[in-house]
Order: sequence, then structure tokens, then C-alpha cells
Amino acid sequence: MTQRVELATVMDRLAVDGLITEYAVAVDDGDWEAYRGLFAPAGRADYRSAGGIEGEARQVADWLAESMRLFPMRQHLIVNRRISFGILEQDTGDTARVRADYVNPMRMAPDGTAPDFVCGGRYDFALTRTHDGWRLGEVVVREKWRRLPEPATTR
Repeated sequence: MTQRVELATVMDRLAVDGLITEYAVAVDDGDWEAYRGLFAPAGRADYRSAGGIEGEARQVADWLAESMRLFPMRQHLIVNRRISFGILEQDTGDTARVRADYVNPMRMAPDGTAPDFVCGGRYDFALTRTHDGWRLGEVVVREKWRRLPEPATTR
């Protein structure tokens, strides 16, 4: 590889990593317009394994906006990001895949009176380079576990 090719690969890795971070921030901040803007025009998301829906990114953003009202405090920690480029047939380096683990603590009441809800699993992201930079073509959530609040006990 030449230094120019290596630099381009590093720049793509940084851009892809930044896009995944922006995804987490948009969901955590409830910035659904930013969430929609992270997707390519035909982008889709699948949250079915976590009890959600699958569909076009705009439709999923509307569903998230409504369902996340239950959790005014949330924080997606997306870690162990494995990025690979150009895995589609006859690709010219304009696609990428990211598999990343996540832990997602959420609180049901902002004053701390409600217990935490925590889940974790793996994201599969498919990305495409567009004229506007890297965008999400598909997001698939594969929830592996969840810890629900303990039921209140009466004495």
C-alpha cells in the first residue's frame, strides 16, 4: 500500500467511527432529525430483537421518538467496533460494515425515583459512501440481554 492509500483508509475509518458515535448521540439526545440525517435515502433500521419495529429510517425515528419518552435518561455505549470495507461484490471501497457491542443503561424517571433498565447486545451497521459522506444503509439491533427493574417489595 502506498501512504496515500493508507491515509485514505485511516480517514474512512475515522469517518465511519464518527458516524457510529453520532448515531448513539442522536438516540441518547432524542435528536430525531439528526438520526434521520445519518441514513442514506433508502436507509432502514431493525429494532425487532429489542421489542421494536423494522422499517424505513424515517418511520423508525418516529417510533423511537415516541417509545423513548419512557426513558428520559439514556446512554448508548457502543464498543468493540469492528470495521470492514468493501465486502459487497464488485465494490469499489464505497461500502463498509461495522459490528459493535453495546450496553444501554436507561432511567425511567429523570429525578432518580424510577429504577434503571439496562440492555446489551450487538449492532450490525451497513454503510455507504454518498456525496454527503458516509451514511447508514442499515442498522440491525441484536439484543442479547436485558436487566429489568426489580419489582417493588412491600413489608
